[in-house]
Amino acid sequence: MMESYEYVVVGAGLMGASTAWHLARDGREVLVLEAHAPANPWGSSHGSARIFRYAYSDPFYVELVKEARRWWTDLEQESGRNLLTATGALDAGALRFPAQLASILADAGVDHELVGPREARRRWPMLDVDSEVLWHPEAGALDAQATVETMIAQAQRHGAELLTGWDVVSVQERGSGHVVVARDGRTIHARHLILAVGGWLPELLPHLPIVTGPLVGSLQVLQEQVIHLPYAAEFADADWPSFIHKTPEMQVYSLPGGRDADFRGQKIAEFRGGRPIASSRHNDRSLNQDARQRLLSYAQAHVPGLGLESYAEASCVFTMTPTENFILQRFGSISVVSPCSGHGGKFAPLIGRLVGQMVAGAATVPERFTLDGMIGPAGGGAAA
Repeated sequence: MMESYEYVVVGAGLMGASTAWHLARDGREVLVLEAHAPANPWGSSHGSARIFRYAYSDPFYVELVKEARRWWTDLEQESGRNLLTATGALDAGALRFPAQLASILADAGVDHELVGPREARRRWPMLDVDSEVLWHPEAGALDAQATVETMIAQAQRHGAELLTGWDVVSVQERGSGHVVVARDGRTIHARHLILAVGGWLPELLPHLPIVTGPLVGSLQVLQEQVIHLPYAAEFADADWPSFIHKTPEMQVYSLPGGRDADFRGQKIAEFRGGRPIASSRHNDRSLNQDARQRLLSYAQAHVPGLGLESYAEASCVFTMTPTENFILQRFGSISVVSPCSGHGGKFAPLIGRLVGQMVAGAATVPERFTLDGMIGPAGGGAAA
C-alpha cells in the first residue's frame, strides 16, 4: 500500500527546509523529499556565505528583512547554532543610489550612516569607492548550508522525516491529494504537496496537474559565477564588510567567504552575470573565463585590499522572475514556493512561516508573491 503523508515538501534547500521546520514545529505530519542531499551544489542553498542586508530600494522588502531577522533569532535560539555573522554592509556607486537607500532605512528605523567617498576610503581602505556609500552595521553574512542543516535537524526533532535520492519527475491527482512520482518509479501520496525545488521548477512545471500558464516561459534560471580572492597581507586582519557596488558596467556583490574561502578571502560575484540554463539539472558548476576576467578586472580597479589569484570558484543557481519578486502560491492542495530571484536567502526562516500559514489556511501571503505579482509592472527590480 502506498504511504501517505499530510504534508510532503519537495526540495531540501533553504525554502523547503524552512517550510518543513515550521510545519513540524506546528505539529504537522511532514515528509521532505530531496533528489540529492540537502543544500546540494547544483541548487541555490549550498555554501557558507550569503549576504544578509536591510538595504532595499523598496520599503516592503526592508520591513520583510526586519521580520525575517526575528525568525533568524528564533532559529538560532532553538538550535543553539550561530547562523548569522555581523559584518556590516556598504552600498556604493552612484547607480546604487546610496542616499535614497539611506532615506528608506531611516523611515524603517534601521541603523545606518551615509558616508562621503573620502571618509569611506579612510574607514575602509581595502575598497576604492567612487561615490558616497550607505553603511548599515546590522547587516552581515549568513551560512546557507548550516542553515539548511539546522532547519532540517529541527524539523526532524519535531517529527518530520527526510528521504534523499528522491528525484521527482511528475505529480498526479489522486483522491483528495496527489501522488508524487520519482524517476525510479517510487510513489508517495501527499494530502498537501509543497514544491520548493528552485531551479528545477521549469522542468517540473509541465508535469503538474495545475494551471501555471504565467510561470511557463517566465522563469529564467541563471548559472551564476563566484570566485574567492585572498586578502592582501596588510588587510588580512581587517574587519571586512559585505558590499554591493553598482557601476555602469555591472553590479557586484561581495562578502567574507567563511568556510567556502577557508576564512582567508572574500567571495565576489556579479549579480545576474551568469549564463542562462534550462534548469538546475544543467548546472555544470563551471566558471567561464570571461566571467572570471570581469571579476578580476573589477577587483583590480575597485578592491585594492584583495589579491588577484582566484583560489576557490563555484557556481550558484538564480531562478529569476520578471519582477524579482518571489512566488508563494497555493493551487488547491499543491503549493509552489519560490523561486527567489537571487535574493531570497536572507528571508528563509520567514518564508517557511508564511508558507506554513498559507498551506494550513491560516493566512494569505502578500499579493506580490502570487503569479500576478511575479508578472507585475515592467521593471520591478525587487532585488535592487
